[in-house]
Amino acid sequence: MTTEQTQQDKNGKLVLKLVGVVFGMFGFAYLLVPLYDVFCDITGINGKTSDTAAVYEAVEIDKSRRVTVEFITRTHTGMPWQFEAKTRRVDVYPGELNQVDFFVKNSTAKNYVAQAIPSVSPGTAALYINKTECFCFNHQPLGAGEEALMPMKFYVDPQLPKDIKFFTVQYTLYDVTANAQDVAMNQG
Repeated sequence: MTTEQTQQDKNGKLVLKLVGVVFGMFGFAYLLVPLYDVFCDITGINGKTSDTAAVYEAVEIDKSRRVTVEFITRTHTGMPWQFEAKTRRVDVYPGELNQVDFFVKNSTAKNYVAQAIPSVSPGTAALYINKTECFCFNHQPLGAGEEALMPMKFYVDPQLPKDIKFFTVQYTLYDVTANAQDVAMNQG
């Protein structure tokens, strides 16, 4: 075998290895989101709440303990709205229906549509917060200069583990104006 043939064989093997690496990276990127969800489920990080309304059924309220729920708000980069929880922290009895309000203001000269995405920490608490009414279930349109008070009704499931006495619910507000306009155009 000549040196040139040996070099071509080595180059061919290298190309195959590099193609394998590219496919491996693509596969890893494709699986990253499901792997992240599994990781979050196992560790309890970045708790996700249900995106559908719970039906409040009269349950026995556990008056033997109180749970503190903290509310944090933020707007995603580029979202020019003012967004804040009117009640930053509330002590609740598990099983008791509660309401907190959130203030939002569009102080720009442009109409926007927003969507709020919740996150709960510790993540295991996300399984026990039940929202019966929430602004996060729908897009929130707000005209130029408008403001609104958005309610959230919720209860903490009495099955919440006894060691969880405090948890945080964070809402991040995203600008979905372009997506909302695309949906409206496709429906019209």
